[in-house]
Amino acid sequence: MNESTPVFEARNIVKRYANHTALDDVSISVPAQSIFGLLGPNGAGKTSLIRIINQITAPDSGAVFINGEPLKREHIEVIGYLPEERGLYKKMKIGEQAMYLAQLKGMPKAEAKAELKKWFIKFKIEGWWNKKIEDLSKGMAQKIQFITTIIHKPKLLILDEPFSGFDPINANLIKNEIMELRENGATIILSTHNMESVEEICSHMALINKSKKILGGEVKEVKESFSKNQYKIEFKGNMVAFANAVWGGWEMIEKEELNKDHFLVHVKLNEGV
Repeated sequence: MNESTPVFEARNIVKRYANHTALDDVSISVPAQSIFGLLGPNGAGKTSLIRIINQITAPDSGAVFINGEPLKREHIEVIGYLPEERGLYKKMKIGEQAMYLAQLKGMPKAEAKAELKKWFIKFKIEGWWNKKIEDLSKGMAQKIQFITTIIHKPKLLILDEPFSGFDPINANLIKNEIMELRENGATIILSTHNMESVEEICSHMALINKSKKILGGEVKEVKESFSKNQYKIEFKGNMVAFANAVWGGWEMIEKEELNKDHFLVHVKLNEGV
């Protein structure tokens, strides 16, 4: 692999489930050692693409490449995946569970224990080794799952809403760790519906909506292409949920109620955002 070869590339991916098209001719390219924002609302198709990368499902058509090679079973060894729905065993001791997951990823027992101890000290949780997941808060449990996701030093990290459930201090802690992982050679796909997270730490992005890729490229170039800073956004839900889902620094110009919980809003970003 040369420096210009994308770590991950999807070409014209189509994925259908019964009468639903989850991905419709989607192509993305993730440069080496980048933090790539996979942006879109729930149900847009992000999870379907992630499932294909992890070989949980296969595309109906199109091609997927890791480091320039067609996706194959062996590539699982170089991938770390943190799902949005966390999956730790609540009754199992934390240290025992972390050791099991590290060894499941191919790490020798002694190496796994040494690396886990380093991360537990780094996150100031060394006293948690013999506690159970059920004794921890959601944020604490997510720290454990983050560690078990990156412990085998994967070259490609897929993080699905990694800041969910964290307070601002711990969210910043995880953001700093993500950027440090990139500096140490990892390539990261950050799946989120939050534009603020993409703008803050991502170098590249793709926006997926209703199974199609709407736009993509370097974050800076994408922002500059919308220099008027005005957007029309259609959404379902309530206004408070909408305000929490989008980034700060915007003002609403007008709002149209399409039906009971369906709105079309015209917003403008403030200067410098």
